[in-house]
This record gives sequence, structure tokens and C-alpha cells, in this order.
Amino acid sequence: MSSGSDARRRVLIGVGNSWQSDDGAGLAVAQRLRELVPDGVEVLELEGEPVTLVEAWAGAHEAYVVDAVSSGAMPGTVHRVDAADAPLPRELSTASTHLFGIGESVELARSLGRLPERLVVYGIEAAQISAGRELSPEALAGVEEAARRLLEELDRG
Repeated sequence: MSSGSDARRRVLIGVGNSWQSDDGAGLAVAQRLRELVPDGVEVLELEGEPVTLVEAWAGAHEAYVVDAVSSGAMPGTVHRVDAADAPLPRELSTASTHLFGIGESVELARSLGRLPERLVVYGIEAAQISAGRELSPEALAGVEEAARRLLEELDRG
């Protein structure tokens, strides 16, 4: 848990690359939810390496991170993991489309004492990672499901 966190700050972070087809799934979720989240939830889009997550959630009490994954599950599958208390499952932590994945970012923050008190990671299983801005139909379905589930979770919080 991070010391000095703001008990009121809640953040939703979409991670990805909008120029690499399904790798833009996390960004698409953030874009869909930007105007729908409850008051007090900050929505960020993070393109580039997930190691910058440590700064993006700095001072947050609650963080929700959404990214594309390639774990071998059916494309469009939405994975949800509470990552504040334990490392991400191996099949998700090593399945990032980035050089430095979400799992490594979470563990780096954990070792530095910079995790939010509540950290939930949503992974959307990619069907394709290739040049282009269009999401596959499977990833698009995963984006819609993840957005719906996140909005429900944020409304309960």
C-alpha cells in the first residue's frame, strides 16, 4: 500500500497502443467510460510502456487498469484480477503486448511501496496485434463487456 495516498482519489487507466489493432482495447475502454464514470473517478489513457503506471496511480487510493493481453484464452475474454494483495497470475503477468508488462509494473510498485490500497486489473484477450487502428470483433466485444463490468464496479465503490 502506498503511504500518503489520497483517500478520495480513484483512477481508471486504459493502457495500450491505438496504432496496433487490439492493443488499443484498454484505451477504448477508457474512452467509452470517460463521460460515464461516477464523480471523483479520474480517467487516464496511457500509451507507451506500463512502467509509467506507477506514476499514473501515484496518490490514488483505488486504481483500475485495463489492457490487452495474449494469454492463450479465447479472444475477447475479459480477465479481472485483484492485484493489490498478490501478484498477477503467471498467464496474465507475462502476456502483455508491451516490453515491460502490467505484472512487472505492479511488482515494481509493490517493491517500492507505491501500490494503491485497491488495485484491480482487467485484461482483454486480443485476437490480433498488428498495424491498424481497428479492433477485432472479438476485442470489441471484450471492450464492451469490460466497460460494463467496470462501470458497475465503480458505481458500487
